[in-house]
Amino acid sequence: MTEQQTALLELDDIQSPVLRNRPLPYFGAFLLLRIDDPTQGRELLRRLAPEVVSAANWQKPADKVGISVALTFQGLKALGVPQASLASFSPEFKEGMAARAEAIGDLGESAPSNWEKPLGTQDVHVVLAVVSGEEAALEHRLDLARTRQHDLPGVSIIHRLDTAMLPGVRTHFGYRDGVSNPLIEGSGSLGLPGQGPAIKAGEFILGYRDELGHLPPMPQPEVLGRNGTYVAFRKVHTHVAEFRKYLHANAKSPEEEELLQAKFLGRWPSGAPLVLAPERDDPELAADPHRNNDFGYYDEDPKGLKCPAGSHIRRTNPRDALKDTSTAVNIHRIVRRGFIYGPRLPEGVMEDDGVDRGIMFLWAGAYLARQFEFVKSQWHNDGDFVGLTDQKDPLAGANDGTGKFTIPKRPVRRRLHGIPRFVTTKGGEYCFMPSISALHWLADLDT
Repeated sequence: MTEQQTALLELDDIQSPVLRNRPLPYFGAFLLLRIDDPTQGRELLRRLAPEVVSAANWQKPADKVGISVALTFQGLKALGVPQASLASFSPEFKEGMAARAEAIGDLGESAPSNWEKPLGTQDVHVVLAVVSGEEAALEHRLDLARTRQHDLPGVSIIHRLDTAMLPGVRTHFGYRDGVSNPLIEGSGSLGLPGQGPAIKAGEFILGYRDELGHLPPMPQPEVLGRNGTYVAFRKVHTHVAEFRKYLHANAKSPEEEELLQAKFLGRWPSGAPLVLAPERDDPELAADPHRNNDFGYYDEDPKGLKCPAGSHIRRTNPRDALKDTSTAVNIHRIVRRGFIYGPRLPEGVMEDDGVDRGIMFLWAGAYLARQFEFVKSQWHNDGDFVGLTDQKDPLAGANDGTGKFTIPKRPVRRRLHGIPRFVTTKGGEYCFMPSISALHWLADLDT
């Protein structure tokens, strides 16, 4: 394989979520399927493959609906993939997320024993994501899908989760969602100020060179692995009332509450970064994509006086803050796609209403261990890399009511105690998102 071949992305063969974000607004449904008959499972892929939206045609999907397909290791076995090919997948993928839960902080309430079934079981074989900018178009496509799947009794839909954007593109915690993602070399995106140099495509897509100049280990044969990626599919429940109560109990005014909320994330609810707007929210800055991500930490905020070192965005992507260390930040970056589910808890309500609400994550990368698992275990749940010892990410960390959070401040820093778990993992799966040509290869296994 030549250097030129590894540098040019085959956009028409790569499923769209790897390189393209969801539409705004969005309406979606995640369908989990079980395959009991390999022949019918392959027929399902034969029908789906022509409808899967690629990174080349993502803006004009058929009937305004985008479809993507991912498979678990159990799903590949259920399809009858040859043993030699199965053995060539990464060990993390073969073990599955539930088996590796302790390493990524899924303990206590978030332990697999408490996950919503069928997540974490051997019954989940296919994760089908259907997303549209129009609710009516989405429902029409889902109705068609049910009709077309009716003659495949060997394939069952065992779970469905509906998602939809909240007003203002906000999460349930009130933050603007999806402000930043890495720029990927060859994706066709021009990039925005603050994204930095494009990251080598091999960090996210198999068959291309990564930041270290290597070709990531790839499932075999090449048609199965090339242009595919690994995906951590994850359902996370958000404890909104608990979050609001904690902010209220640790602030003396509504203004201080909002500032504490910003310190936890590293951005104001509008999306304006604390590094550029340390004193008060700046919605105009937040709305400007050429400014809202254009900052660093090394020179602009080395001591975390504006954006604490333990804040969520600084832990998830340290940017240049670690450039004096041996850590190569770009080999730990992940593509993140978030989909909100559940109704919004009314403003000001601080008592839990018992409704399930949260976010469905798709984390994509070529290396499950050094990307998703590293970020969860080292950056979210271990504070040593920023000198915070046992302090965890205040929003995404595996806190248990004894968590701490440090806010640097002159003359005396502030340290918060008793941080509970604001998010609970409800389940997840490690998946492989094949290329479109690989979907055809899988569909034709019986021939």
